[in-house]
This record gives sequence, C-alpha cells and structure tokens, in this order.
Amino acid sequence: MRDITQHLVELIKSTSSDLSPDVEVTLKRASKEEKDGSAAQGALLTILENVKMSRETDRPICQDTGTPIFYLWYPEGRSQRAFREQIQASVRIATERSYLRPNAVEALSGKNSGDNTGVDFPTIHFEEWDNDHLKVGLLLKGGGSENCGCQYSLPSPEFAGSRDLAGVRKAVLDAAYKAQGLGCAPGILGIGIGGDRATSMVKAKEQLFRPLGDQNKDRELDKMEKQLHREINELGIGPMGFGGSTTVLGVKMAQLHRVPASFFVSIAYMCWADRRKIMTIRDGNVTIESP
Repeated sequence: MRDITQHLVELIKSTSSDLSPDVEVTLKRASKEEKDGSAAQGALLTILENVKMSRETDRPICQDTGTPIFYLWYPEGRSQRAFREQIQASVRIATERSYLRPNAVEALSGKNSGDNTGVDFPTIHFEEWDNDHLKVGLLLKGGGSENCGCQYSLPSPEFAGSRDLAGVRKAVLDAAYKAQGLGCAPGILGIGIGGDRATSMVKAKEQLFRPLGDQNKDRELDKMEKQLHREINELGIGPMGFGGSTTVLGVKMAQLHRVPASFFVSIAYMCWADRRKIMTIRDGNVTIESP
C-alpha cells in the first residue's frame, strides 16, 4: 500500500493556512453590507486581512488549530490500520512544522502529548466505497466554536418545540441566540436532525464541508436553511457579538432516520474560519481542493 503521509502533511498545511474561497467571498460580501465604520465591519475587515496574511505566509489562520477531523473514503482491500498510522504520523510532522498547534491534552490531567496525538485524537472516520481512488477530507474544528455546539431532545423543556421542522427551527434559533457572538462569529451552523445522540452530531459536522452557496437536495430543508440564515442574522448579534447583520454565514441541515422514542437536533457551530479541504489521490495524481 502506498504511503500517503507526506500528502497528508500538505493537506493539513493547506487546510490550516488557506481559507476556502466560498467562505472568503462570503466574508467580503458581508463586510460591504455592514455599516461603514462600525465595529462589525471593522471585525470583518480584520478577519479578511488575517486570511490574506495566513495564505501568503503559510501560517495557521487561527492560533487554535483545533481538533483535526479526518474523513477517509477508500477502495476495497485497503488497510484502515495503515491509514490510521499514516494520518497520525502526518499530524506529528505537521505539528513539528507548526502547521498545527499542539492541542491534544489528557482529559483529566491536562497533560499535553506534545504532538497532537492521543486517545482517539485526531478524529478519523473511515468509509469504504466502490471507487478505485482515495479521497481524504479534513476539518479543523477549533475549541471555541466546539464549545458553542449543542444538542436538543424534542420536545424540549426550554421552549415549546414539537417534533417537526417547526421544532427544529426553534432549537436552532435558541442555540444561535445563546451563542451571542461567542465561538468567533460570524459562524456557520451544521444541523443534524434525528439519529441517535452520536450519529446526529456526526451528521451535523459533516454539513460543515458543504459550500456556502450550495442548495440542499431536500427542498423542504433547503427552504428552512435559507429561512434560518435570514432569521438568525436579524437577531442583530453580529460579528464577535459587536452587533450588525452578519451573525452567521450559512446554515446547513441534514436528517437521519431515528427511533420513534427520540428526536434529536444537533447543532455543530463553526467559527468564520471554516477550515476544510478535500484531497483526492487518483492514478498517482494528487489534488487538494476546497469543497
């Protein structure tokens, strides 16, 4: 099996330092829509300057390079164990080269491993598929945004939310209001509806790979995504909580089957630095692209 460690290092470097074009374009548009001279516009312009400098110097967009979350789609017959070892090796190298900050600490003692590896760290999801090539997705999930993530079990004691899309809407609005600009707003919300507690949040985080300008294949969810995007921005929380019309850059939703007794709504909050890339290895050719 071909060793892809060095390609993975380049994937980490690109994800950490080069913000995806769709996110940057949305930030630029938002900066023009905020009131001239306002704190909200100033925050967005500072963010955009940071994006430019990071790309030019190959340095991390944010000092919190977060939890590396890998998604690996591979052909039949490949070894998950070998892939895991190569991913861990690439994370160690990337940390040594300062593409990642050493973030992995033991849960109770707080002792830092020093190389971004540890018990189930980084996070890796494997999926065997019918294609004959390899695809690796990487999401860098910062701690501040992760702290703003949450999960609701409907009906909720916090609000009158039914087990339907209307209830989902109330849950998402409640989560966005409670965040109050924390997690480095403007944020991007990934929503998982249904499943169990674990799969619901995994599905929510997967939505963060979607381009900001795409359309949901589910027409009902597509309509709700656009409605929530508009309604959350009407809350007036704004970038970093300074007020303004840009509280979120996008809302992305997906649903899973569930058992009748449970109805979970999981919200994965992502900061403006939605750091995600996809690497494809096909016939010896390697490409790294923004989703």
